[in-house]
Amino acid sequence: MDLNTVLDVRDARRREPWRPGDAWLGGGTYLFSEPQPHIRRLIDLSRMGWPPLSWQPDGALDIAATCTITELSRFGRSLTPATAPAAPLIEQCCRAFLASFKIWNMATVGGNLCNGLPAGPVISLAAGLDATVLLQGQDGATRRLPVPDFIRGAGVKDLREGELLRSVRVPARSLTCRTAFRQASLYGLGRSGALVIGTRDPQDGSFALTVTAATTRPFRFWFALPPTAAELREAIDTAVRPDEWFDDIHGLPDWRRHMALRQAEEIRRELTSASLELELEEVSR
Repeated sequence: MDLNTVLDVRDARRREPWRPGDAWLGGGTYLFSEPQPHIRRLIDLSRMGWPPLSWQPDGALDIAATCTITELSRFGRSLTPATAPAAPLIEQCCRAFLASFKIWNMATVGGNLCNGLPAGPVISLAAGLDATVLLQGQDGATRRLPVPDFIRGAGVKDLREGELLRSVRVPARSLTCRTAFRQASLYGLGRSGALVIGTRDPQDGSFALTVTAATTRPFRFWFALPPTAAELREAIDTAVRPDEWFDDIHGLPDWRRHMALRQAEEIRRELTSASLELELEEVSR
């Protein structure tokens, strides 16, 4: 779509004062999908030269805001479960991004997060792996937030005027976790109505569950030991208010809650039984 209110496009490498009507341009798949009457100037990030994905000295993984879904998917498939047990989750979440290859080649990690949509699969991935986002202000100051704190509601983010989402950091420990993934849509190729991710930490046996798509914002639940079915259900129902179950044409709140609770219990059983099998194997040795 032509944005007929845009008067100028500037290279982000040229630092200029932020002004009303400015907007960051990553892949543009959302910006050019519908009218944006409030935008007067686009600040193009495509030439910043940030490495799409990079390993940190402590083993953490940094994902640049400009990393495309194609690059993220390719990277996830290059990892092996032996070195990064959580690697399959990357491709699973990319596949939840129900879009054509043309969108995959342009849509960015930062754009998906900054849209803040409940069904954003990068939001699901980042929250599921306990990732944080690095935000950079116009004065150069930075701050880091957990993804569930960054996304405050449907389309609502903790972004200040002119602030840029620079990157996403996945802790090294998260990549060593066993994972389980569940997604539900009203249609075979529909937008996610519920997407639940579970992780089991092999170091301390802790269990974490993240609910997205079904809710207006990500909810992450952490347990020192795997919870019972009743404990998990109670934790979800206590934390998620009735008005925080998302409501749109892709699913009613009651259906989303039902699917999220069902998926949560399936994941609890899957990761608990997987842990028991591994323990029995170690004992038999």
